[in-house]
Amino acid sequence: MKNRVNLKEADNIIKALEGGIVPRRGIQHLLVGRNEEVQEVISILDSIIEGGSDIRFWVGDFGSGKSFMLRTIQSIAVQKNFVVSTVDLTPTRRFYASDGKARALYSEIVDNIIVQTSQVGNAIDTILEEWINRIIMNVSERDNISMAELFTLDNKELIEKEILNVTSSFNSVGLSYELGEAIAKYYEGVVGDNRVLRLKALRWIRGDIDTKTEAKRELGIEKIINDDNWYDAIKNLAELFSDIGYSGFVVNFDEAVNLYKLPLARTRERNYERVLNIFNECKSNIARGLYVNFGATRKTIFDEYRGMSSYGALKGRLGTEEGIDSKLLNTNRTVLPLKPLSVEEIYTLLENLNNIHNIHYRQEISMTTEHIKMYMEEQLNRPGSDEFLTPRAVIKDYLEILDLIRQNSNESIDNIIHIKFGREPMPITKDEDDKDDEIEVL
Repeated sequence: MKNRVNLKEADNIIKALEGGIVPRRGIQHLLVGRNEEVQEVISILDSIIEGGSDIRFWVGDFGSGKSFMLRTIQSIAVQKNFVVSTVDLTPTRRFYASDGKARALYSEIVDNIIVQTSQVGNAIDTILEEWINRIIMNVSERDNISMAELFTLDNKELIEKEILNVTSSFNSVGLSYELGEAIAKYYEGVVGDNRVLRLKALRWIRGDIDTKTEAKRELGIEKIINDDNWYDAIKNLAELFSDIGYSGFVVNFDEAVNLYKLPLARTRERNYERVLNIFNECKSNIARGLYVNFGATRKTIFDEYRGMSSYGALKGRLGTEEGIDSKLLNTNRTVLPLKPLSVEEIYTLLENLNNIHNIHYRQEISMTTEHIKMYMEEQLNRPGSDEFLTPRAVIKDYLEILDLIRQNSNESIDNIIHIKFGREPMPITKDEDDKDDEIEVL
């Protein structure tokens, strides 16, 4: 571990975990007890590379590792040259709406796009610029035209034709022609040093243009991305990325509980109808190059009154809650439970955290197996641990113990652990951030 984790990764991991969030980088160093799930993800990604599509629902209670699993998928996919976007569903970002909330979800997806060479979001600009540069190089070699000439607008029609040749070949027509037009305008902005035109084209691709009138006036494009067609745009992007040299497009939706919490039954039904559409197209390879993942609670999936199972057509596809509780492993299911880590896996995770913490703070704290055992016994002896103790809480408290050891070198590790938990351990209550089961009626 010490040799594999670099300082930047350690810094990112510790700062994120201390704040109670999943780190964006270095997550592979925390991957414990999910070997079968990881192998399934790798297998799915390989099928996407071959032109397929797929969808998975990762189910678990609050703090069980849903967000961690989605970040793990993101990390693996980026290494395999996928374009990836991970977004949270919120009350203002959903699958179906008539007031811009679905378009807001699409815009967030585009904003959060990352690739191997650009992992801080907003990588769509990088993707398009690199593709245009490759087109210019290929045309230069094929037609014996100098690169300098192609980086002017003198041969604009030639480059635009190459762009439209790709977008016009998509299986999913959707907004493919308009996407090609927007990218052609982006090309004009790049080679013509017209930053305003380039930004206008990006605004169309991001779904930020509000009216057809504005799109026609500013770009000469007849359609815009809106609440009704945003998923068509996602499918077009997936095919674009696959055709220009990437492995495909992975989109991760976290906090799917926000669909469950929608107050109006009709609104939930419309959103679940969109989920069904995505499910059907991903399972039938209509959405070429697209892999969709959901992080969801059990109620979000299986509650027959408010959850996805309340929508009849989805219920039959998602299976039963009893099925995911089987002791038999089946990672080929569409709905995959995130089972609790074993005692041995928790020990391994905490040992790894100890090493990462040492790298981050450039100190040598050595928690022995006995110390880790003592820490876990103290946690498990707390009232409420059987109901409310989550991996998130175990990790956060463990990092606090390491910080106390680091800053109180005159105290023994045993004594610090005992002081932390006290003679009468504080009960564990529901985490304030755990709003998974709460229904917000607006």
